[in-house]
Amino acid sequence: MKSILIKLLITLPIIYIALFMGLWSSVTDTRPIISLLDMLRSDSATKVIDFSVDKQELTKPKPKPNKDRNPYYGDLHVHTKHSFDAYIFGVTATPNDAYRYAKGEGIMHPMGYEMKLQEPLDFYSVTDHGFFMGMMNAWADTSTDISQNDFAIPFHNLNEDDNLTVESAGPRSALFSTILGGTIATTHGDFHPNTLKAWLTKNTQKALKSFDYDIHKSAWEDVARAANEHNDPGHFTTFIGYEFTTSTNVEGGNLHRNVIFNSSKASIRPWTRIDSINPEDLWTWQDKLRDKGVDTVSIPHNPNGSNGQMFEMETFYAEPINKEYAEKRMRNEPIVEVTQVKGTSETHPLLSPDDEWADFEIMDVRVGSRPPTYSRPSGSYVREAYLNGLTLEFTNQGNPYKFGLIGSSDTHTGAGAFDESNYWSKVGILDGDPENRGSTPLAPENIERLDNYMRAFNQPRSTVSLAQGEYANTGFTQWGASGLAAVWAEENTRDSIFKAFKRKETFATTGTRIAVRFFAGYDLSKIDLNSENLVSEAYQKGVTMGSDLVGDGKKAPEFLVWAQRDKNGAPLQRVQIIKGWVDGSGRTHEKVFDVICSDGLQVDPLTNRCPDNGAKVNINDCSITQNVGSAELKGNWIDPEFDIETKSFYYARVLENPTCRWSTWDAISRGFKPREDLHDTIQERAWSSPIWYIPPASDVDVVPLGGTVRMMNLST
Repeated sequence: MKSILIKLLITLPIIYIALFMGLWSSVTDTRPIISLLDMLRSDSATKVIDFSVDKQELTKPKPKPNKDRNPYYGDLHVHTKHSFDAYIFGVTATPNDAYRYAKGEGIMHPMGYEMKLQEPLDFYSVTDHGFFMGMMNAWADTSTDISQNDFAIPFHNLNEDDNLTVESAGPRSALFSTILGGTIATTHGDFHPNTLKAWLTKNTQKALKSFDYDIHKSAWEDVARAANEHNDPGHFTTFIGYEFTTSTNVEGGNLHRNVIFNSSKASIRPWTRIDSINPEDLWTWQDKLRDKGVDTVSIPHNPNGSNGQMFEMETFYAEPINKEYAEKRMRNEPIVEVTQVKGTSETHPLLSPDDEWADFEIMDVRVGSRPPTYSRPSGSYVREAYLNGLTLEFTNQGNPYKFGLIGSSDTHTGAGAFDESNYWSKVGILDGDPENRGSTPLAPENIERLDNYMRAFNQPRSTVSLAQGEYANTGFTQWGASGLAAVWAEENTRDSIFKAFKRKETFATTGTRIAVRFFAGYDLSKIDLNSENLVSEAYQKGVTMGSDLVGDGKKAPEFLVWAQRDKNGAPLQRVQIIKGWVDGSGRTHEKVFDVICSDGLQVDPLTNRCPDNGAKVNINDCSITQNVGSAELKGNWIDPEFDIETKSFYYARVLENPTCRWSTWDAISRGFKPREDLHDTIQERAWSSPIWYIPPASDVDVVPLGGTVRMMNLST
C-alpha cells in the first residue's frame, strides 16, 4: 500500500507537468510531438444545449402565413444588466424586462423615468456582451464568493438605489476606464489548476482571476431562457443572441458582431474575444455549430467606428482575400447593421461627395476610443464595401461584401430609443439627461462635475462654449434615435424571420416604420401597379431585395419600388435608387437617382432629382408643414445608363419629409434654442438590401499583374 502511494505521489506530478508541457507546446506550436496532447482537450464552446422552457398552452390563434410576406420590425442589438458596460452605468434591467418593453410595457430608466414604445415591436433579441457576461453584477453583489476578492471591492453595491444619481457618473467612468481594465486582465499563475482547466477545455477565460464560469453560464442561461419564455409564434418572435465584442489589437478598430441563433438551441457559452479577436475564428465556430444542427448569423455593426477595418481589402492577418474567404464570410454574415444609436454607416461625404444626403448622422470616431479618436472613412461604410466587393470579384477573389441591411438600436438600457421626440440615448446614467448628452446648456453647478467625469474618460475638453452657455463635450451629440431591423417574412416566427435574414430580404430604418418593397426583373412594367396581385406577380416575374438578377440577353432590368409611410411618422418625400458598378478597367462608380417624387412631382431628367416639395419644420415647436408629402410612393424605373456587360448593384433609399432631430426636441423641452453647431432637423429614412445585376458570362478573363515566376533549373 505504501509503495502504491509513493508511486502515485511520483506519477501525479509527472502527469501534471506533462499536461503543462502540452499546454505550452500547444500555445507556442514549437513541439508538434508533445502537441499530440491536444487530443486530450475538449472544445467547450461547441457543446450545444437546448434551452427550451415549459410554457402554458397559448390560447391566441396564430395568424395564417402570407405567401406575399409581411413587414416585421424589430431590434437585434439590445443590452441589459448582464453587459459590463450597461451595469456599470446603472442599468439593472433584466432580459425579461427588455422583452416586456418590446411587447409594449413600460420599464424604468436608471434615472427614474419610464421608457415605453409608441407601439410594440414584432421581434427582439437581447444581445448582451459575451465577453464577461454577468460578471460585473456578481462583483457588485456582496453575497457572491467572487465579490470577496480585493479587485471586486470598488464595485460593491454599485447599483443600490442611493447610488443611481447623475453625480455618480464621474466615479462610474473612473471605474470603467481604469479599474475595470486591470481587473479583467488579472490571471491565475501559469501552474494554477484553473489555467490547466482553461487549456483542457479550450476556455481561456477560466484562467482569469476575475472570472467565474458558473456565474457566466448562469447569465447566459438567463438570456436564453428569457428569449424562449417570451417567444410567441405568430405574434412576437425572440432570438437567443449575444454580442461578439472584438477589435483590432493595435489601433482599436471596431469589429463587433451580434450573433443570432435560429432556435431554442445554442452553445453552452458564447464564443468571445477571449477565445479569439479574429472574426474569421468566429465564423469557424459558427460553421462547427451548423454541422451540429444549430444555425446562426453574425451581424457586424458600427463599421463607421472601425477605422477602415470592418470592410478591408485583405484578411485579418493581412493575407489576400480569396473565394473561400468570401464564401465563408457570406455564409456566416449575410446582413450588416447599417444604422443604430452610434451613427449611420451607409456612406460618408468624403466617400460620396455627389450624394447630397450622405452627411447623415455621422459618428466620426472609433468605438470606445478615449480620447475620442478619428475613424478613417474608407473601409468603414457599406456603400464603399459594396463597390469594393465588385472590385474583388473583378479580380476573381470572390465577393465578401454581398450583404443585406438591417438597423438596430444598441441600447444598453434594455429599451431602444427610436423616437426623436422621446429620446434617452443608450448608456444609462451617463447620457440619460439632456445636459449630459450635450443638447442643453449645463447648469453652473454641473460644469465641475462634468469636468471630473470627462477626465475619467481621458477627454481633454469636457465642455464647449456656445451662444447659450457651456455645453457638455461628451461626443453623445453624434449619436441618434436609431434604428430598426425589418424583414419581409411569411409569418412572425423564428423560422420565417431567420430565413429572411439568410436570403437578405431585409431592410433598415432609422426608427421609423416605413415599409419598402424592391424588385427587379425583365417584365415588371407589365404589372398593374394598382392590382391586388402586384406583389405576387412581382415575386413570380422578378427577384426581390438581397437577390441576384442574372443578365438576359440585351434586355435592361426593370425595377419596381413601393414605399409606405409610418402612420406615426412624417409623410414620404422621395424614393431614390443608389447604383454602384465596376467598369471594364476595374474602377468603381456610384450614382444616386431620384425615381419617385411626392405630391405628383416629376424627376428632372437632367439632374435626376425631385423638385423641392416645400416641406418645412418650425424649429420653435417642431411642427411640420401639413398636407405635403405622400402616404405611399410606388413606381417602375429603368436605369437610363444601363450597360448589359457591367456588374452592378442597386438599392432603394426612402426619405421622409424633414422633422426635428432629438437634440432640437431636447432643447425645446428645456426652454432653449437648438444648439447651433448641430443639425436642427433630420430626414428619417429606410434602405432596402441591394439587388446585384450579374452580366451574361464573358469569355474575357481578368489577369492582374503579380504572382511569382517559376524558374526552370537547366543544370540538372
